Amino acid sequence: MTFNVRKIAASTLTATGLFGLMAVQPSQAVETPPTLNEGVLTVGMEIAYPPFESYDGDKVVGFDPDVASALAERMGLEVDYFDTRFPNLILGLNSGRFDTIISGMYILPDRLKQADAIPYAQTGAAIMVTADSKVMPKEPEDLCGLTVGLQQGTSWVAKLNDLSTSYCEANGKGAITLREFPTTSETSQALLSGNIQAHMEIVSASQSIADKSRGRIVISSEHALYPETLGIYVKKGNEALFQALEAAVNEFKQTDEYQALLDEYSLEAA
Repeated sequence: MTFNVRKIAASTLTATGLFGLMAVQPSQAVETPPTLNEGVLTVGMEIAYPPFESYDGDKVVGFDPDVASALAERMGLEVDYFDTRFPNLILGLNSGRFDTIISGMYILPDRLKQADAIPYAQTGAAIMVTADSKVMPKEPEDLCGLTVGLQQGTSWVAKLNDLSTSYCEANGKGAITLREFPTTSETSQALLSGNIQAHMEIVSASQSIADKSRGRIVISSEHALYPETLGIYVKKGNEALFQALEAAVNEFKQTDEYQALLDEYSLEAA
C-alpha cells in the first residue's frame, strides 16, 4: 500500500498553509544532478519507523531525514518525501515515484539486482519481549520454539527460516514460527497483546520502541545481531544521480555532523 502524502523536511507552515521547501547552498565538489522534479530531491521512505523517520506534527524527523537534508544541501537541491510502505519502496523507485530511497534499508544481493545502493551506515538487529516474559532470548538460537514477529520485507525472515530448519528443528528444539506485519508498530502491538512472543527489529528502532512502551517492552538481546549495512538506493541507469549522491555521501562522512548523527541514533559508520 502506498500513501500519497508528501512532507517537507524541517519545514514550517506558511500563511497560505503550504509547506516551504528548504533553501540550500550546493557543495563546490558535488554537481547538481537532474531529478524527477527540477531542483528537488524526492526521497521515498516509510514515515512510520522511528527513530529513522516519523512525523512530529507536520515535520518529518529522524536519522534518514537528517541525512537526506544534508545530502540534498550538498547537491544544491531542496528535499521532499514520498511516504510509502517499506515492501513497496523499490517498486516505487523503479516506477519513477521518487528519485531515491533513504529509509533504513539494508544492502542485500536481491535488492542490488533491482537498484543500485550507496552505503551510509551500519546497524544490526535486537530482540524485544514483554517485560513479564518467561523467556529472555539473547541470541537468534534462543528463538527456537517461539513465535516471532517481524515487519514485512525485512532480511531477517529468510535468516530465521534458515536457522529454524538448520538448527532448531535439526536439534529437536522446535521450529521458529514467523509472523510478518505491515509495520513495526503493528508488530509491537502483537507483542503486547500476546500474539507473538518476541519481536526482532533494528537496534535503534528497538530502543525507541522500548523507551516509548513505558516499561512494558524490553530488549532481551545484549548485542547487535545480524549486522548489516544500510544503503541509499537509486534506480539502475541513473548514473548522474548515483554519482552525485555518492560524492555527497563521501563528503558528508568526513564531517562532525555525520558522526554526531551516528552517535545519536546508535549506528556505526559504513
